[in-house]
Amino acid sequence: MKTAALLFCMLLLTTTVMPKTQDNLPKSRAELSNYEETSRYEDVLRFIADLQKLTDKLRVESFGKTIEGRDLPLMIFANPPIAQPREARASGKPVVFIQANIHAGEVEGKEAMLHLSRRIVAGDLKILLDKLVILVAPIYNADGNERINVANRTAQNGPIGGVGTRENAKGMDLNRDYMKLESPEANALVGLMNRWDPHLTVDLHTTNGSYHGYHLTYAPTLNPNADARLIAFGRNKMLPTITRTLQTKHKFRTYFYGNFATKERMNREVNTFEMQREGRAALPADKPETKIWRTFDHKPMFGNNYVGLRNRLTILSEAYSYLDFKGRIAVTEAFVEEIFKYSALHAAEITALINRVDADAVRGKLPAKGVAFELKALDKPVNILVGEVRKVKNPRNGKDMTAMVEDKFTPTPMPDYGLFAATKSNPVPRAYLFKNEAGLKTVIEKLQAHGIAIEELTEPLTTETESFVIDAVNKAARAFQGHAEVKLKGRTQTETVTFPAGSILVRTTQPLASLIFYLLEAESDDGFVRWNFLDAYLEKGKTYPIYKLTNEIKAASRLR
Repeated sequence: MKTAALLFCMLLLTTTVMPKTQDNLPKSRAELSNYEETSRYEDVLRFIADLQKLTDKLRVESFGKTIEGRDLPLMIFANPPIAQPREARASGKPVVFIQANIHAGEVEGKEAMLHLSRRIVAGDLKILLDKLVILVAPIYNADGNERINVANRTAQNGPIGGVGTRENAKGMDLNRDYMKLESPEANALVGLMNRWDPHLTVDLHTTNGSYHGYHLTYAPTLNPNADARLIAFGRNKMLPTITRTLQTKHKFRTYFYGNFATKERMNREVNTFEMQREGRAALPADKPETKIWRTFDHKPMFGNNYVGLRNRLTILSEAYSYLDFKGRIAVTEAFVEEIFKYSALHAAEITALINRVDADAVRGKLPAKGVAFELKALDKPVNILVGEVRKVKNPRNGKDMTAMVEDKFTPTPMPDYGLFAATKSNPVPRAYLFKNEAGLKTVIEKLQAHGIAIEELTEPLTTETESFVIDAVNKAARAFQGHAEVKLKGRTQTETVTFPAGSILVRTTQPLASLIFYLLEAESDDGFVRWNFLDAYLEKGKTYPIYKLTNEIKAASRLR
């Protein structure tokens, strides 16, 4: 190894000793308030502006606007400095993107990224820019952030001065909007991904629920339709290494995200959802229950699963809500710091992996993909840390907060349901093809918003297709995120169809092939069917309006 590279590795691997914050460096509202309050939107903008006065390695752009018209700031750290995505690609360095505050009641990620940004500008993390381009969006749900109130998330352990709301100004959960793209914020974020194309995206959150013994939990992409090599790299290499470093170097306990449940209850929940969708009664509990640790969901409406379908690495971070506010900021900061350092040390490996995965997608080398999934336990039980809590009074609102009892936890062996497996899979076609009709205008617009390349036929095409005949349309009885979710049952058949000029051709020989499949498959559990964008076409006996081409495509077309 060359001397410079060896020195870089030694610097990254040594224990970090933070220099004392100098008076001329900006401080976050959390620091200035002794961790009783969190930053407002203007505090964040002021902090960023003060950082810019200290360095030429930081550029700032607005990557979009909120419903209420607030600019969404993106910090771009690079050495030499860059301002355009093409410059990032030309650098050959991995682009690492950190987003915070998607749920504006979960605010430690916002503060942690301000503190880390300060270290990148004027502290011990400057060296990262030799190997990485770093993007930081510290206040994604900016409108929700400005609704700070001591009545929000009262059970978590601070900040006692209150936090914002989970939802945006229209009451939408932005971490359920990645596929349907109905908010300006989600459209802006996906637009950022289309332009900057980060190799790794990290999404910072705070837990709700179970009393466990970890300071922070995390999740890679959970949808098995993501490339298996990306899943293996995140789950089997990157995250275990970072876990060990956080324990030995920072003394923080971390593990894969989950909550306590029971196997029997889990099975009842799955059955109940399907029965509610079809208007049937739920199953009763009739068996003794076995405690398990289970992750959340595989659907790409969640950011970590969505990014995986874009052929990119991704990590969800969940600071423990019953750890005090200062501690949640500290563990989030340490977690992201070690993600940065791991990415810098493995920069060449990460870029090579992404390039291979993309190249195989472009060549059409994709296995069959799932359209239905189930939770799956790891091969052996895992010692999960069961924690203890106590009640602490919030002096600002008089309500009880729940506080972690540090070092009071019990390792308890139990099944870990941390994986998903496909229960039904379909081959990935060479392309999808559908007529350019008024009822499909929204589908066309959303495909383009996701950054998917689409074409339109310049001449009529008569071709053999695989079509889907609808046997049943099941619509959920209860609304979710403002939608009555739809699930189709049916059968496929081969037929010859004539498509007029102007029809839309979506080839799957592109890096976003897995995302295309999930959006357009008739039986997908989180595509355009689910979110009611195709309701006018969905009726028993009808043919699903989007056809599949399984053979080599020979058609006159142009990019749209």
